[in-house]
Amino acid sequence: MLNNYILRLKSEFKGYNSQKLVKDILAGLTVAAVALPLALAFGVSSGADAGAGLITAIVAGLLIGGLSGASYQISGPTGAMSAILIGLSTTYGLQGVFVASFISGVMLLIASLFKFGKVVSFIPSSVITGFTSGIAIIIATGQIDNFFGVTSKGGNTIEKLFSYSKLGFPINKYALMFGLLVVFIMLIWPKKWGSIFPSSLAGIIIALIVNLVGHFDVTVVGKIPTTLFPDARLSILSLNLTTITHLIIPAFSIAMLGMIESLLCGASAGKMKNEKLDADMELFAQGVGNMVIPFFGGVPATAAIARTSVAIKAGGQTRLVSIFHAIALLISMFVLGPFMSQIPLSALAGVLIMTAWRMNEWDEIKSIFRNRIKTSMTQFLVTMLATVVFDLTVAIVLGICVSMFLFVINNSSLHVETSAIEPHRLDKEINYNHSTTQVVYLAGPLFFGNQDQLLSKVRELIDGCDHLILSVRGVPSIDDSGIHELMDVVELCRAHNVKLYFTGVQNNVMRQLRRHHFDTYVGEESFYWDVIKVIEMLEEKGNLK
Repeated sequence: MLNNYILRLKSEFKGYNSQKLVKDILAGLTVAAVALPLALAFGVSSGADAGAGLITAIVAGLLIGGLSGASYQISGPTGAMSAILIGLSTTYGLQGVFVASFISGVMLLIASLFKFGKVVSFIPSSVITGFTSGIAIIIATGQIDNFFGVTSKGGNTIEKLFSYSKLGFPINKYALMFGLLVVFIMLIWPKKWGSIFPSSLAGIIIALIVNLVGHFDVTVVGKIPTTLFPDARLSILSLNLTTITHLIIPAFSIAMLGMIESLLCGASAGKMKNEKLDADMELFAQGVGNMVIPFFGGVPATAAIARTSVAIKAGGQTRLVSIFHAIALLISMFVLGPFMSQIPLSALAGVLIMTAWRMNEWDEIKSIFRNRIKTSMTQFLVTMLATVVFDLTVAIVLGICVSMFLFVINNSSLHVETSAIEPHRLDKEINYNHSTTQVVYLAGPLFFGNQDQLLSKVRELIDGCDHLILSVRGVPSIDDSGIHELMDVVELCRAHNVKLYFTGVQNNVMRQLRRHHFDTYVGEESFYWDVIKVIEMLEEKGNLK
């Protein structure tokens, strides 16, 4: 992995010059403009504070960006991650978030060493789309308090929504005003301007100016740290066996999300830049980053597709874009901290609600429901609901299990067709009566999910039949239940004095039959390559009567 990383760096910086440096600096500043309001917002929505989000973006930009498995990845706090962390912070506090982040980093590091980079390819696209929409719902509903200036209680989205019936919903008109102001600005902001100056940053700045002028009664971001070592950061004393044991499952969820988001981001952005992501190196970078970030008081980070795509579109050449964007954020923290502390939380809530809306893969969702793809619809809905009601790990596992179940159902049908011997379809002349010979064509797996279908069809044909030919060329696999059903067919044929033959048995099916001594049970003379060979054999023996 180290050798590959060094080779990648040599290739990435080959021919690097002042022109490319300028492009990287400008792209880094552009990404910083996009990342600044998001970092503040995601820090708050994670259950920490705006400063924690800013520190996360800075450290992730420097460390993860420098070690990344590609030249274009931009990492930092994300909406999906904040949706997981809000519940975790409510239950275990900030130290719990820091410890879980550290453990998740260790998990990602181990995953990289065991080359788990390809695991994400086994997750169906509809499951990922459903998960993304579920996360969007959690982000949006999680901002109801800040957007309207109200208060809720509960450890998850459902509990918080139901708590309003007891706590009431007294709207702060000024909070609502700032939230709607930012949403309105982000909606009407021209796209051509957005490539130069992000709509989210414009909305935040305008809301800040209005609040500074009007001194409205709204909750603001609060103090922005002027150090990378704030008081609220991971303590070594928190890394004890008891705490680690309690946080293993949440840490696994964070690691899973980090893996999924980072690798999907890398795969998508890689197509934009025509550069393949080193998946295992990316997991290594994410692992190291998430082990280190908590010691600076940051929350878990992962690669972010929005910031990464901005970096590419802005002309970024190398991973220095990530480093320059982190430096720009660091300078902003020291220089603009007093101003950022006066940003209304409802303004950040407006940014997050719009972000949640835009993160939905609307084209994919429309395609799923417009084309009425039942399997994809089920995968999408189950994963989305599980993400909202439970958590990431349960949602992904449940989505994959449903996908596997639906795949088995859709591919488990056994097609059984029957045909009499038709002389005109044969190349040679048939000299004997063939009316008592039947051919049964099977297509599909023979297993516990469709047992008795074949036996039922044979029962319909057995009367008045002397020879029965089973063409199993279309059977790709067979299990114990399928073999037992074949034995029942053999017994039924023997009871009615019907000669049974098997044709076109595939090699892997034949291996299973031999393991169960089925070939001995029926006799090797019962197996032929195709139906024609059986008919030729019967004609030679004069057995067709």
